[in-house]
Amino acid sequence: MLALALGTLQSVLEPALPLLQRELRISPAEGALVANTLLVTGAVVAPVAGKLGDRYGGKRMLVRLTALVSAGGLLAGLAPNLPVLLLGQVLQGAMVGALPLSFVLARKHLAAGESQVAIGVVSALFTGGGMVGTSLAGPIAERLTWHGMFTLPTLAIIAATWAVTRLMPDDPPAPSQHGIDWPGVALLSGTLLAFMLGLVTVTNGLPPLAAGGLAVAVAALATGWVLVERRAAAPMVELRMLAHPALWRACLLTFVITTGSGMVLFLLPQLFAVPADGYGFGADTTDIGLLLLPGALAGAFSDSVGGIAARRFGPRAVVVVGGIVTAVTLIALAALHTAAWQLVLAKVLTAFAAGVATTALLAGAATAVEAGDTGIATSLLVVTRVIGVALGAQVAGAILDAGAEPATGLPGESAFVTGFATAGLVAALSPLIARLTRKGTPS
Repeated sequence: MLALALGTLQSVLEPALPLLQRELRISPAEGALVANTLLVTGAVVAPVAGKLGDRYGGKRMLVRLTALVSAGGLLAGLAPNLPVLLLGQVLQGAMVGALPLSFVLARKHLAAGESQVAIGVVSALFTGGGMVGTSLAGPIAERLTWHGMFTLPTLAIIAATWAVTRLMPDDPPAPSQHGIDWPGVALLSGTLLAFMLGLVTVTNGLPPLAAGGLAVAVAALATGWVLVERRAAAPMVELRMLAHPALWRACLLTFVITTGSGMVLFLLPQLFAVPADGYGFGADTTDIGLLLLPGALAGAFSDSVGGIAARRFGPRAVVVVGGIVTAVTLIALAALHTAAWQLVLAKVLTAFAAGVATTALLAGAATAVEAGDTGIATSLLVVTRVIGVALGAQVAGAILDAGAEPATGLPGESAFVTGFATAGLVAALSPLIARLTRKGTPS
């Protein structure tokens, strides 16, 4: 229930982004920045939430995290201007931490084989919420203004959190003689925050000097974090765990897959919203939501079978097939995008392929590490997902900005062709990487 409600709140922005760009008078690249504000917080919160869930219990941390998300949703629902909306998005980003906390609970209460399937089911419900949010965002925005898009899902989150507190069994905290590695938490959070801020601003024309400063800050914070973790009695992240073949290969493949899918997530609503007197379709928020709905449904279904596919065929085989399907689909879309059904079909195929592959990698990594490391290991993969999607959206926004027509300010058709072709080439890297790193990879 909670995963469904959280997924709904996360997804309402996708079909409504062109509407917000018009009402707030911002460019596509700035629109990508708005969409990625939630992801910036998520990247910082997810590993901290996963570690605290491993230590203090998944249910306890899940309830506290959703209280923060609810505050952000209500703030966005009452936002009078863009800065307040962005603050609400920052708080809502804590929802990304709900996934590793859910995986902690699945691993604690279920056997290894069952937990792989359960991880897929939870991911599917989170994505299923995306289907709900995608389909309802337009009607809600048109009848209650865009503020209602945030308020109604937030009320559902509050109700689901109450149900969690009453119905979900408690999971005991893990005994430890050491406290939380707060210096490690601070340094890792700072590293991710600086990296994400650089990621979402560099494509918006960040001056070279500022970009260089951010790069130096990221390197310094990351170095400090490694030094602290090597000396900590109970480090936030066991550095030896990062060398686990199942984990680092899963992170690398997840990053590549989600970068390509992040580009598609941003490009399709923009193309649907382009006026119909040219090469676009002139779709409004409701129409965009309906056109994206089959893809959201495919994504939810793919997540539900991703864990099963990982157990039956192995993550590597799933990644190879998914990468080939995605690459072929996007290259074809670069050439054929004159009918709405072509875009809808491409969304269905890419959402299914990416969903199965990333969930298979997540389920495989979750059961490859020690049970006490489930939260932090899966949170690292969730962060990798977030970074990939954010990078893909920012790159796609930059491509559309670079290809804007001077007279209208709208992206030219060639910009979308470049975007889809680039996403296809990125997707083609995943089967290549899976083949090159297959030695030692779980199969």
